[in-house]
Amino acid sequence: MSTFRFLYNFRIGFNKKFGVVNILNNCYKSIRILSTMTTPHKLCMVPGPVEFHEDVLTSMSTPSDSHVSPSFIPIFGESIELLRKLFFTNKGQPFIVSGSGTLGWDMVASNLVEPGEDVLVVNTGYFGDSFYECLKVYGAKVTQAKAEIGDRPSLETIADILISKKFKAITITHVDTSTGVIVDVKAIAELVKQKSPDTLIIVDGVCSAGAEEIRVDEWGLDVVLTASQKALGVPPGLSIVIASERAIGVYKQRKSPITSYYASWAHWLPIMIAYESRKGAYFATPPVQLIYALNTSLKLITSIPLETRFQQHKETSNRVKDTIEAMGLRFIPKSREIAANGMTAVYYPEGIQALDLLPKVAGHNILIAGGLHKSIASKYFRIGHMGISVTEPNRGHIDKTIESLEISLKELGYKK
Repeated sequence: MSTFRFLYNFRIGFNKKFGVVNILNNCYKSIRILSTMTTPHKLCMVPGPVEFHEDVLTSMSTPSDSHVSPSFIPIFGESIELLRKLFFTNKGQPFIVSGSGTLGWDMVASNLVEPGEDVLVVNTGYFGDSFYECLKVYGAKVTQAKAEIGDRPSLETIADILISKKFKAITITHVDTSTGVIVDVKAIAELVKQKSPDTLIIVDGVCSAGAEEIRVDEWGLDVVLTASQKALGVPPGLSIVIASERAIGVYKQRKSPITSYYASWAHWLPIMIAYESRKGAYFATPPVQLIYALNTSLKLITSIPLETRFQQHKETSNRVKDTIEAMGLRFIPKSREIAANGMTAVYYPEGIQALDLLPKVAGHNILIAGGLHKSIASKYFRIGHMGISVTEPNRGHIDKTIESLEISLKELGYKK
């Protein structure tokens, strides 16, 4: 809790009544707020939501504030600018909207794709399947480049599909949280420019933004969508989208009506432009406290070189995977080369199931996640290692998680 918050509460009590009891009550309330930030709890080491920095949580502990107040407007505007820095773009248009990462799919499908147009989905798991289903709802004709579970489609496969017809867009799940597989966005973007240069390049970066490198301008990406609760280190509730100038142009030139009300860029684009210009505007009420939290987190993230942050995630990922491999366990990704840096997906050892391992690990005050991919959901578990758990190793989150996993497996009788 900030000193300002403490003194604010103290002053209010003192002004209302010159009495020791009232002053102490307000001190107690301030201490209670602080204690909720630092109370021991089970570490949330799932692949999102992640552990949140104390400053991020404190920044949400504000009195109620209007979304068009002089104090909030510059926070919103600065957050838009900080997102450009995170995604290495000078001209991309950020959108910060109340919703989950899934809302980003609806924004893409309703603003950029018209009914009957072809879209190619690069599918590496559950979230590729879901993006496919979302696009179909909006009338797109969807083709998939799909690989076996734990693998990713080859560039040759994608190239063959790209030249088979005219695609309005290609969607790429950078990291599929269900499998832990990462695809080479840069290489696919280069391929699209060669084989189908008019095709919009859409990246689902929900499980990669903030943990993996994403260079919007240099790689020629048209949309990157993400959410607040993973490597960005903010509680769930914010859908974040970066749109290129080309994508905005396509949206403005569409021939048929936009097929969503809430997700329509016709509503949201003027709002983002206004806030960045330090002017209030209204379409739907933004989550004020979450945007305060986002602003704080983005400042923390960009306070060090982003390349350093990405390297920290890579090194931590290697350490986690080396340790798990030494235990004799197998990963969902077919090789370490295609395994994400912000999470690890691991098959249960023979004879051990989710109902055995997950409660055991939770008993050691660590939360890890079960499987998500429909075909193998009961056969594996997932560990998240992103955000402050990685960038602030002195917290000991990674060590505690590995230790708890090792102890839990031994308690269940597992031997390598």
